[in-house]
Amino acid sequence: MYKKGMSRYDEIKDMSNGDFKRLTGVRKATFRKMVEAVVKHENERKKISGRPLTLSYEDQVLMTLGYNREYRTYFHIAADYGMSESDAYKLIKKTEDILVISEDFRLPDRKKLAKSDTEIDAVLIDTTESPIERPEKRQKYYYSGKKKDIL
Repeated sequence: MYKKGMSRYDEIKDMSNGDFKRLTGVRKATFRKMVEAVVKHENERKKISGRPLTLSYEDQVLMTLGYNREYRTYFHIAADYGMSESDAYKLIKKTEDILVISEDFRLPDRKKLAKSDTEIDAVLIDTTESPIERPEKRQKYYYSGKKKDIL
């Protein structure tokens, strides 16, 4: 949890490049480009009335990277940044959408990868195991275990 009056980014901006990447998943230069993309998008956007943002653009990008890197719940992220769960969701979603629109932070689609000369050494797939709900009581009432209608 960050200290009152001090942004989360202010706490980590002086880290070494290696530690910064270990924490956020991106290099400092990439992080700065992400912040620039968010600032550029927000400046181009038509100003609408409402509450001013409480988080800096750097903290918004950090929050989004933390969500995507650590798979933390919105509840935990919101508690760390001192905001509501719904505000955390909205900020993360908005920042993700801005970064996707910018096209600088997207992977090329499958067709471009297939046509390129780049040799792919490994493919990583993120999978998680989830339990399957099954009836506990009176299962025989629902399913006998026999396969019917098989030709």
